[in-house]
Amino acid sequence: MRRRRADRRETAPDPKYSNKLVAKFISNIMVNGKKTVAEHIVYGALDILEKKVPEGNGAKLLTKAIENTRPRLEVKARRVGGATYQVPIEVPVSRGNALAMRWIRDFARKKKGRAMRNKLADELLSAYKGEGSAVKKRDDTHKMAESNKAFSHLRW
Repeated sequence: MRRRRADRRETAPDPKYSNKLVAKFISNIMVNGKKTVAEHIVYGALDILEKKVPEGNGAKLLTKAIENTRPRLEVKARRVGGATYQVPIEVPVSRGNALAMRWIRDFARKKKGRAMRNKLADELLSAYKGEGSAVKKRDDTHKMAESNKAFSHLRW
């Protein structure tokens, strides 16, 4: 059994944009280890996004969309005595990026009737503009943290 926390592996940048965030997003989209399928989906979505938004390349658009979706605060359950409190805590950048990517992916998957690259492109475009389901989820998370600010002294 390891007695200390394992070191984080460095993510290799993706081949097309040489961007680590795009590589993480591809890994996030991947299902059952099919990385080439995930690459086709993500690169196709970024190509569609580049056509809809003329300024910037796909990696910059993806970065901006994730930045707009990333939560700054979240709540964690904390037991004090017999009661459970929702305590607001700040979110580290790596976890915030992971949450944002997960929310974008999940809301794109929930849409029905079209190819995944089109659904993902729509969700990324709405996140880039600062609207859509993933940004609403971030706002709801911030509202929850704001309403439970009274319990912030219970942080550990």
